[in-house]
Amino acid sequence: MSDASTTLLDSRGRPLHDLRISVTDRCNFRCNYCMPKASFGPGFQFLPRPELLSFEELTRLAGIFVGLGVRKLRITGGEPLLRSELPSLIRMLAPLGAEIALTTNGSLLAQHAAPLFEAGLRRVTVSLDSLDDATFRALNDVDFPVSKVLAGIDAASGVGLRVKVNAVIRRGFNQDSVVELARHFKGSGHVVRFIEFMDVGITNGWRLDQVVSASEMIAAIDAEFPLEPIAENYSGEVARRYRYQDGTGEVGVIASVTEPFCSSCTRARLSANGQLHLCLFSSHGTDLRATLRDGSSDAQVTELLRALWAQRSDRYSALRTENTRSLPKIEMSYIGG
Repeated sequence: MSDASTTLLDSRGRPLHDLRISVTDRCNFRCNYCMPKASFGPGFQFLPRPELLSFEELTRLAGIFVGLGVRKLRITGGEPLLRSELPSLIRMLAPLGAEIALTTNGSLLAQHAAPLFEAGLRRVTVSLDSLDDATFRALNDVDFPVSKVLAGIDAASGVGLRVKVNAVIRRGFNQDSVVELARHFKGSGHVVRFIEFMDVGITNGWRLDQVVSASEMIAAIDAEFPLEPIAENYSGEVARRYRYQDGTGEVGVIASVTEPFCSSCTRARLSANGQLHLCLFSSHGTDLRATLRDGSSDAQVTELLRALWAQRSDRYSALRTENTRSLPKIEMSYIGG
């Protein structure tokens, strides 16, 4: 790990602390806010295996990022559990010393939870947008039952993984799920984080009038289960945290649309084919796969990353307008949110 004297800062004084690593662009769900069937239908061409970064390449890059100050590595997709032998990657990353977490839709978690824990994973975030089975099947658009995701959550908790639940809330689709999800997981030890519907990519049909604000979500929960705000866990945490006044847990909200947190963003994102993106809403990345495969040394890759982060000035959410919303942006399925 780097110390405070060598902390890498971007042009706005933001440190590099978090790296999200996409291991595949494939997913077995077709959620309308991420991979709608109209754009990701049966004929869609996903990345061929040779274009994906190998586990060795991912581990090499992760090690370089940790040397530059990264403290958390989050494995994402697509759906990361579709990448074969994923526990092997976790086992390779564990000695780097950074916290390792994984974000999944939970569909395959029941059978993978134990091997992942044994490999060194300790935290998992499960995307779950509704507990109502009909609503959940409609949202994932592949008729997948919510019961199997809940079984995955139970399996993960049962082997010792710490679980968070993420729910993207979209008006007209699942806004009634907010209190329902809060009620279900209250007292379970699992934190639920409610996420405003964001204009990631260009295929999800984002409209401002479909955004349920974080304040509205917190007010709905507070009306039934009184809440009080609590401090962030660490500098740069994206979720605003609240605890139940009766001491039975906490919830969080991520308000990228109504209350942008660009000023404290510490994240870089690595796509499955090795493109480095410095903002969730970026339109292009830097090809690190070519750099790795052209014989560049670790020192050369390190200097490239230093230069890229030092010139980073992204703050899309703080500037969001009608004009910026129409700009080309990378799809969420490529960089894992």
